[in-house]
Parts: sequence; structure tokens; C-alpha cells
Amino acid sequence: MDLAIIGGTGLYDPGVLDEPRALVASTPYGTASLFVGRRGEHEVAFLARHGTDHGVPPHRVNYRANIWALRQIGVRRIVATAAVGSLRQALPPGHVVLVDQFLDFTRGRPSTFFDGPVQHTDMTEPYCPGLRGLLAQAAERAGVPVTLGGTYVCTEGPRFETPAEIRMFAAMGGDVVGMTGVPEVVLAREAGLHYAAIAIVTNYAAGISPSPLTHEEVVGVMSKNADALRAMCLDVAGRLSEAGPCGCEGGAKG
Repeated sequence: MDLAIIGGTGLYDPGVLDEPRALVASTPYGTASLFVGRRGEHEVAFLARHGTDHGVPPHRVNYRANIWALRQIGVRRIVATAAVGSLRQALPPGHVVLVDQFLDFTRGRPSTFFDGPVQHTDMTEPYCPGLRGLLAQAAERAGVPVTLGGTYVCTEGPRFETPAEIRMFAAMGGDVVGMTGVPEVVLAREAGLHYAAIAIVTNYAAGISPSPLTHEEVVGVMSKNADALRAMCLDVAGRLSEAGPCGCEGGAKG
């Protein structure tokens, strides 16, 4: 399997694959539903993070089942998309940030495959630099405004953040804020997978935005940019051999 695309808000569309077929994978952590198909000569899997009807809130997503299922069917590279709020005026709605670091403010989510014995996973570079480079090139070809590198702040959700929280996140070095990037990125690294994230800015965060935040605003911006985001992901599927070196497949340490 050449590539898996984990689609967030507004991106789910198995119709972009040739001859897509539904698959329900059974894992030690529950089941995961996905589509697999082809894009030209390349095998691609597509997983809707929130379910096909967008019915699963971010704090209830079965991240372990999703990542395990992808690895189980032979996936080794993942491109994930995520709708985010901007903590910086220089990152307006419609902008894409190819994040390279994260801050974790989630709580209560099952966040590891390693419940025993003790194993530690290096997270110096949590996102695959090889895939990130390919995505930067794909964004340029698609005419998508992009920033290479940035820090993703992950909150528990499903509520939006307060202005005080946003000021804190910005002061700590955050660039964008979302609700789904962690533990997804951590589990991918534990599984030895190459993982890159496309953070699409849908709004300015609370206290920066001049108006209250709404889910409809998020969906609207994602829908407007869905074709370009899918084009970026599928562009990468055909250029995986061009990816630069990385250390994503290094195992956890006891």
C-alpha cells in the first residue's frame, strides 16, 4: 500500500480513488472503517477520522484502531489533514501549515500502544521530513499558500479554546490549534510509520477572530479548499520515491 490519507473535516471523498472498495479492519483496539483503491498505478487507502458521516467527536476518535488498521493492511506512509485555528495574524484562513512540532494539551485519551513492558519512543522529529518536503512541492504545484514548519497545539475538544488559552499557546510557541493531531502522530511513530500533517487554517482562534467561532465556519473553509488538499495528497502518492531520508522507522526503546 503506497499511501494512506487520513481525512478530517470536509475532505472525505473515496470517489477520488479508482475502484474504491470499503474495508472494515478488526484490530485489538476495535474496528476501523476505510476505503482502499488506486490512483493511477498507486495503491491508496482513505480513512475518515470522524467517520463517514462526521459523527465522531475528536475526543472519541479511536486513534489506536485507526493507526493499527492502516499498518495492518500494509500502509507505511500517512498524510493526515486537520482543520486548525490560527494563533498568528500571518497565518490567515485558507493558509496551509506543514507542521513539524506539536504541543499536547489533550487529557484522558488512550495515547500509546505500549502499556507494558516499558518502551520509550523518540519524538525529536515527530513528523516525517521526507513527506513534508513532498507536500511543500505539491502545495506549490497546486497553488496553495503554504508555510513549511510550525507548531500544532492539540486540545481535548470538542469545545473551542478560550482567548486566555490562545494567548498562552501563542506565548509557548504554538502557531495553530486543533483537536485531532495527538495522539495520532504519536501512535504513527510508535508503529514505525512515516506520518506528515497538513494543517489547513479555517479561522483565527478565539480572541484573535473578531467574531465567535462556529463549526459551520470550519466546514465552509474546508469545503472550499478540499479539492486542492486532495490534489496535494494524491500528488505525493505518485512521488514517494523522491522523498528525502528520515528516521521515522526507528523502533521504541525499552
